[in-house]
This record gives sequence, C-alpha cells and structure tokens, in this order.
Amino acid sequence: MESYDRLLEAITPSSGPSRDVHDPATGELIGTAPVQDVADLERAIDTAVAAQPAWAALADEERRGYLHRAADAIEAAAEPLAELLSREQGKPLNGPNARFEVGACVAWLRATAETPLPVEVVVDDGENYAELHYRPIGVVGAISPWNWPMMIAIWQIAPSLRMGNTVVAKPAETTTLSGLALVAVMNEVLPAGVLNIVAGPGRTVGDALTKSPKVGKIMFTGSTPVGKRIIEASANNVTRLTLELGGNDAGIVLPDVDPAAIAENLFWGAFINTGQTCAALKRLYVHDSVYDEVVAALVEVAKNVPMGVGLDEQNVLGPLQNRGQYEIVDRLVESAKASGARVVLGGDPDHDAVGNFYPTTIVADIDPHNDLVVEEQFGPALPVIRYSDLDEVVGLANELEVGLGASVWSADRDRAREIAARLQAGTVWINSHGGLHPMVPFGGAKQSGYGREFGVEGLKAVAEPQVVSG
Repeated sequence: MESYDRLLEAITPSSGPSRDVHDPATGELIGTAPVQDVADLERAIDTAVAAQPAWAALADEERRGYLHRAADAIEAAAEPLAELLSREQGKPLNGPNARFEVGACVAWLRATAETPLPVEVVVDDGENYAELHYRPIGVVGAISPWNWPMMIAIWQIAPSLRMGNTVVAKPAETTTLSGLALVAVMNEVLPAGVLNIVAGPGRTVGDALTKSPKVGKIMFTGSTPVGKRIIEASANNVTRLTLELGGNDAGIVLPDVDPAAIAENLFWGAFINTGQTCAALKRLYVHDSVYDEVVAALVEVAKNVPMGVGLDEQNVLGPLQNRGQYEIVDRLVESAKASGARVVLGGDPDHDAVGNFYPTTIVADIDPHNDLVVEEQFGPALPVIRYSDLDEVVGLANELEVGLGASVWSADRDRAREIAARLQAGTVWINSHGGLHPMVPFGGAKQSGYGREFGVEGLKAVAEPQVVSG
C-alpha cells in the first residue's frame, strides 16, 4: 500500500451500513467508516477462536518473526498511515504526533518481539523442582482510544500475539479509520484470522466484546467510568483485565529549579498531542519562590509553538479530536475564569471558527480545588497552582481518586526521589513527564486502572501462568 488513496480504498466499506468521517481540523469529508454490529463481532470472535490453536502452536521464534514482518509492513506504509492519522485524529504530521506515532508502532512491535521471557525455575533444591511457564490465554479483546489510536492499539496487539493469543480489536468510534488502516497493513503479512477488527458502537459492540465467554482477556485504555462498566460486564466470565484508565497527573516543582531549563520539558509534558494524553501533566504545582519565573518561562515556550491543520508541515499542535472534548476544555477554562484565576495565555477560542481548535492556555493563581484542577481536562489548558508547604502539596497531589502518573522537578535528584516515593501514582518521572519506554512497565494506581503493560510484565499480563512441578 504505497499511497494514501490505496490505503483509504482498502478500508472503505463496499456494502453495509456506514458513516461519514470528517477532519476535526477542517471539517472536510475524509472517508466513510463501516458501522458494524454484534453479529459482525461474533463472526470475528469465532474467526479468532478458530485461528488461535495453530497460532499458539507456532514456536515463539516464528511468532516473533511475524511481529517483525508486521513492523516492516507498517514502515513501508508509514507516510500514508501518518497522513490518515493526521486527517482523522487531527494531530500534526510533525513533532511528537502522527509520524512519531507510526514510528512508535514499529518500535514497539520490534521491542515486543525481542523481549526475552525464559522459563523460570522457581525451586531446584535437590528434592523439589518447579518451573513457571506462561501459556496463551486464547482470544484477547483490544479496545483502544481515540487519542493515540494506532500506538495504543499496538501496545495491546503486539504482546497478545507474541504470547500466542489471537486478537479482536475494537477501535474508538471517532478514529475508526486509523484502527482499520493499521490492522489492514499488518494483515498483509499475518496469518488469516490471527488479527481481527470490528468497528461498531461501544455501547453495543464493545459491551458484547467484554461480555463474551469466548474472550479470555480484555485490554482497555479509556475513561474510568467505562472501565468500571467493563469490570462489571466481564465479571460473570472472570475475564482477565488490563485497564489503563483516566489520569489527572500532578507535577511538583521544587524551589531549586532553573525555570528556563525546565520550561520546554514542562510544556511537552503537558501539551503533547494537544494535551490529549492519559499520562500528560494536567496540574502543575510550583513553589512560591520560583512560581512567577516558571509561569513566565512556560508561557515563553508555549506562545511560540505553532497550532494549526495537521497536514501543514510547520504545525506541531492540532485541534481537539472531537467537539465534545472541545466543550469540556472550554467549560473548565470558563470555570477557572469565573473563579478569578489569571489566564496568562490563551483561553479565548473562536467558537465560530472551522475545526475544534482550542488555543494553548495557561492559567495561573488558581484555587487548588477549582474544576480545571480536579477534573481531567484532556486538552491544551494547564492550571499552575502556587504552593509553599511541601507536605501540603503532596497531599493535594494525592487527594484525587486517580493515580496514573506524576512528576517531581528538582536539581537534587535524590530529594526528588524521596518525594516521588510519597506520590500515589503508577509512574513518577523526575524532571520530565510522560515519557514511555517499551521495556519499562506502565500502568495506573487507584482508579487509574490495574495491570501493567510493556516489557516482561506486559508479556506476562497477556498470558496464563502455569507451574510445572516435579
């Protein structure tokens, strides 16, 4: 699939119900997506069930080879995939956006293929001998979100396939084409039936996927309320779950920082993918002694980062993916304004303009319990909260029910690690925020979900442990 047109043609439905898909930056029609139902899902699950024994019977080395070939296929189609992703999701081609995301799909496939998972000898004392193996679960249901629709799908698909499972993927309704395109490219090289995809509404197709007794594992990235529904829906079958749910990540800036030196990392920690990232920095607590300098340095970076239509090569921030998310961000910023908080950049969207563009917004001198602080905005609006007492700010960081990520910013790494140990989050970064590595486990604490992805832990999460004793 060398061209964008060929890629789009390959995923355009020739019959059956469909819907139009529009570019969130321009409103232009970019294609049509199928609207599938529970019957389509059942066929896909049955296909995955039928294909799973032969796939599991392959040697690990053979499955690893298929993952590398899938990575090769994505590399060959990288530019068309990035263009479609930019048009449908809204993220620009450049910066940590569409081309970056497609490249991450390749990197994660290869890393997953090369992650060693040897048999563990757990006891060998001369009298007793026991080994711990990891066997396939069966069929994995992979439910991916709209913010990183290709990369997060790969985070679910790659380890599942590596461990001998087959997959039924369900892409988000607002980024269906991106999910379909990724799977179409991978299926050019994978055996038939191993990787399946169904594009249908979450309330029907997604619900049926989580309730299916034929599905042994569900991987879901999305909101906490939907995650809770998945837990309930899967309970009757004791379906295995990995849930990466909502976050409202806190960053704590200590008084010993150099504001100019950390400003760019602070900016990208908060505004990567126009703030539409689960583990983005969403509330920033800055010590009073450096507060004004940090805010000024952050504004200086932010005001020079271009936002616009993703296919324009100079842009690195794009629109919000859907109007509903735009309205959430707008409501929360208006709440901050009404409370007397100081908007130091942005906060003035053109509601009549084409596209879901919300300007890069930084809000200072805001109450720590304002809606913009305690609700996840998932967009380009960052509240910066002033603090003076460290114990108090650790309490503020921990008081929400979510705990995906957090960060501590300091010139003293040992001091930062001491504070990190007090933060209730699945990952705490030091002097950065949100960076992920395919060998470093990732997942949430509290109501940000459970289970871990990536590396050895990620492989174990999509397999059934079995002890062979004797």
